[in-house]
Amino acid sequence: MGMADYEKKGNVQETPFGYALSVVGGKWKMLILYLLAEDQPVRFNEMKRRIGTITYKILSSQLKELEADGMVERKEYPQIPPKVEYSLTPKAETILPVLEQLCEWGRTNRHI
Repeated sequence: MGMADYEKKGNVQETPFGYALSVVGGKWKMLILYLLAEDQPVRFNEMKRRIGTITYKILSSQLKELEADGMVERKEYPQIPPKVEYSLTPKAETILPVLEQLCEWGRTNRHI
Protein backbone atom coordinates (compact mmCIF):
# COMPACT_ATOMS: atom_id res chain seq x y z
CA MET A 1 0.00 0.00 0.00
CA GLY A 2 1.46 3.35 -1.00
CA MET A 3 1.17 6.68 0.78
CA ALA A 4 -1.71 7.74 -1.49
CA ASP A 5 -3.74 4.69 -0.42
CA TYR A 6 -3.48 5.70 3.24
CA GLU A 7 -4.49 9.28 2.50
CA LYS A 8 -7.94 8.06 1.39
CA LYS A 9 -8.62 6.43 4.76
CA GLY A 10 -8.81 9.61 6.83
CA ASN A 11 -6.78 10.26 9.98
CA VAL A 12 -3.11 10.20 9.04
CA GLN A 13 -2.12 9.57 12.67
CA GLU A 14 -3.65 6.09 12.35
CA THR A 15 -1.42 5.14 9.42
CA PRO A 16 1.98 3.41 9.66
CA PHE A 17 3.54 6.80 8.84
CA GLY A 18 1.63 8.37 11.72
CA TYR A 19 2.92 5.66 14.06
CA ALA A 20 6.50 6.20 12.88
CA LEU A 21 6.22 9.94 13.51
CA SER A 22 4.77 9.34 16.96
CA VAL A 23 7.89 7.33 17.83
CA VAL A 24 10.67 9.40 16.20
CA GLY A 25 9.04 12.74 15.38
CA GLY A 26 9.83 16.07 16.96
CA LYS A 27 12.93 18.15 17.28
CA TRP A 28 15.16 15.77 19.28
CA LYS A 29 14.35 12.07 18.95
CA MET A 30 16.07 11.42 15.62
CA LEU A 31 19.13 13.34 16.85
CA ILE A 32 19.24 11.13 19.94
CA LEU A 33 18.91 7.98 17.83
CA TYR A 34 21.56 9.24 15.41
CA LEU A 35 23.95 9.95 18.27
CA LEU A 36 23.38 6.50 19.77
CA ALA A 37 23.83 4.88 16.36
CA GLU A 38 27.23 6.56 16.03
CA ASP A 39 28.52 5.57 19.45
CA GLN A 40 26.84 3.53 22.14
CA PRO A 41 26.35 3.19 25.00
CA VAL A 42 26.26 6.88 25.87
CA ARG A 43 25.89 8.42 29.30
CA PHE A 44 23.30 11.13 29.89
CA ASN A 45 25.75 14.02 30.42
CA GLU A 46 27.79 13.03 27.37
CA MET A 47 24.61 12.99 25.29
CA LYS A 48 23.62 16.41 26.66
CA ARG A 49 27.07 17.80 25.82
CA ARG A 50 27.08 16.40 22.28
CA ILE A 51 23.57 17.63 21.44
CA GLY A 52 24.33 21.03 22.93
CA THR A 53 21.19 23.14 22.91
CA ILE A 54 18.83 20.60 24.53
CA THR A 55 17.89 21.14 28.19
CA TYR A 56 18.33 18.43 30.84
CA LYS A 57 14.54 18.27 31.32
CA ILE A 58 13.79 17.84 27.61
CA LEU A 59 16.56 15.26 27.11
CA SER A 60 15.26 13.29 30.07
CA SER A 61 11.67 13.35 28.80
CA GLN A 62 12.70 12.42 25.23
CA LEU A 63 14.77 9.48 26.50
CA LYS A 64 11.85 8.29 28.65
CA GLU A 65 9.53 8.44 25.63
CA LEU A 66 12.03 6.57 23.44
CA GLU A 67 12.42 3.98 26.19
CA ALA A 68 8.63 3.60 26.53
CA ASP A 69 8.38 3.08 22.76
CA GLY A 70 11.02 0.34 22.88
CA MET A 71 13.68 2.31 21.01
CA VAL A 72 16.20 3.03 23.78
CA GLU A 73 17.50 0.86 26.58
CA ARG A 74 18.51 2.44 29.86
CA LYS A 75 21.06 0.61 32.00
CA GLU A 76 21.68 1.82 35.53
CA TYR A 77 24.77 0.82 37.47
CA PRO A 78 24.46 0.73 41.27
CA GLN A 79 27.46 2.83 42.18
CA ILE A 80 28.26 6.23 43.63
CA PRO A 81 27.95 8.52 41.81
CA PRO A 82 25.17 6.79 39.84
CA LYS A 83 26.03 5.77 36.30
CA VAL A 84 23.34 5.42 33.63
CA GLU A 85 24.00 4.44 30.03
CA TYR A 86 21.68 4.49 27.04
CA SER A 87 21.83 2.32 23.95
CA LEU A 88 19.65 1.36 21.01
CA THR A 89 17.31 -1.61 21.17
CA PRO A 90 17.00 -4.14 18.33
CA LYS A 91 13.76 -2.35 17.33
CA ALA A 92 15.67 0.94 17.00
CA GLU A 93 18.37 -0.73 14.92
CA THR A 94 15.74 -1.42 12.25
CA ILE A 95 15.27 2.34 11.69
CA LEU A 96 18.98 2.97 11.07
CA PRO A 97 18.71 2.46 7.28
CA VAL A 98 16.07 5.22 7.24
CA LEU A 99 18.43 7.52 9.19
CA GLU A 100 21.18 6.67 6.69
CA GLN A 101 18.89 7.68 3.82
CA LEU A 102 18.10 10.96 5.60
CA CYS A 103 21.84 11.58 6.00
CA GLU A 104 22.37 10.92 2.30
CA TRP A 105 19.49 13.27 1.43
CA GLY A 106 21.04 15.95 3.66
CA ARG A 107 24.48 15.44 2.09
CA THR A 108 23.00 15.79 -1.40
CA ASN A 109 20.70 18.75 -0.75
CA ARG A 110 22.44 20.76 1.97
CA HIS A 111 24.09 23.33 -0.32
CA ILE A 112 21.58 23.46 -3.16
